[in-house]
Amino acid sequence: MNPTILWFRRDLRLQDHAALTAAVTRGGPILAVFICDEQVENLGAAPKWRLGASVAALQAALLTKGNRLILRRGFALPTLKALVAETGAKAVYWQRAYDPTSQSRDRAVKAAMLDMDVEAQSFKGHLLFEPWTVQTKAGGFFKVYTPMWNSVRSRDVPAPLPEPIFIPAPMDFPRTDNLADWNLGHQMQRGLDIVAGYARVGAAKAMARLEEFTQGGLRDYQANRDIPGEDGTSKLAENLALGEITPSQCWHAGRAELERGNPGAEVFLKELVWREFAYHLLHHTPQILNQNWKPAWDSFPWSEDSESRNFTAWKTGRTGLEFIDAAMRELYVTGTMHNRGRMIVASYLTKHLMTHWRLGQAWFENCLIDWDPASNAMGWQWAAGSGPDAAPYFRVFNPESQIEKFDADRKYRTAWIAEGQRNPPKTAKQFFAAIPLSWALSPKMPYPNPIVSAKEGREIALSFYKSRDF
Repeated sequence: MNPTILWFRRDLRLQDHAALTAAVTRGGPILAVFICDEQVENLGAAPKWRLGASVAALQAALLTKGNRLILRRGFALPTLKALVAETGAKAVYWQRAYDPTSQSRDRAVKAAMLDMDVEAQSFKGHLLFEPWTVQTKAGGFFKVYTPMWNSVRSRDVPAPLPEPIFIPAPMDFPRTDNLADWNLGHQMQRGLDIVAGYARVGAAKAMARLEEFTQGGLRDYQANRDIPGEDGTSKLAENLALGEITPSQCWHAGRAELERGNPGAEVFLKELVWREFAYHLLHHTPQILNQNWKPAWDSFPWSEDSESRNFTAWKTGRTGLEFIDAAMRELYVTGTMHNRGRMIVASYLTKHLMTHWRLGQAWFENCLIDWDPASNAMGWQWAAGSGPDAAPYFRVFNPESQIEKFDADRKYRTAWIAEGQRNPPKTAKQFFAAIPLSWALSPKMPYPNPIVSAKEGREIALSFYKSRDF
């Protein structure tokens, strides 16, 4: 048979892969392809490096199945057309994406392939429930999380698909690029080696991480997930973001623990559906990526100056508020940030510092190895008050009381803030080795006074809110 082109994107695994299973079932050789297209080129520094690391892991996995990964660089449509012409492929399969840019690209590819008399099929992608399959009783979409959770919590989720034992390869492989030549990590500069030491790359490590969590930390998940100094979360967002593991695999592992009476299981399942909620909103209201979800906020006087003193102090972890600074430093060392830390730093930037959420969103997009477009946009708008299902806009989290409540033993602050410690731990010192030299920071510098205190920032925010009609 003519080959099937299997187009990998953000689904970098071989297990529970509907497009791969369909390609094997179709019969004939499979050409596994990854394209470094404009969407890859436009990624921020950390997610682009992390994607490249995942592609390398997929390359190695395919070799164990008797196949290999073909790498090409360029726009997706002409690249796929060229591969069809070179190989005589008569089918192109892929897993669906749900952001508007990917959907536009994929529609163009499907139309062009059909015009060329090439079968083009897309399959369910990186969600439990595709957005158009979840509706309110009135037939609309959910704008609040809890009703959506109640709607899907008892739904059947198909069991994960098995990994093929063998993936048939063509007699001759087409030309492939060298992954190293793409140099996807160059924007990370000196921070690359440090962040790489914390990443767990590839499907095998993702599955191991899921098993470790469900057999260990899940039991105390409800309490410990709010304690940034504890290893209390699954950390699976890094792997879910690139499709190294599927939400279905996580769901079934969580359901099995729920049936065993594990007290943290339902909370974990709810977090998976929170991610689904972000994509549900992205599908129905794609403007959430770059516009205020609530138009009443369009005239709110946020600062959009990325060179301001306040934004610079925030991004460099020098605000003088320990929770903010510890969380930002964790980001530069590990490429991730504790979930409560994300909430507090976002609230502080948008409320205490009166800075537009889009600046924080863009900064996270550049720095997070678990960056996800839907979750990042929804999270920032939730914290700012402009988004769906948000905390009341007038709720201003106090970073000082929050750190005392959730880091009573100072474990988190000790781990990430070196200033003032005689012998700071490795993690705290790594911050200074990871950041740009142009920031000119040293652990011997005195720790700064708050640029805007918790009390002062709250008063500033509330004074602006009182003058608005939301």
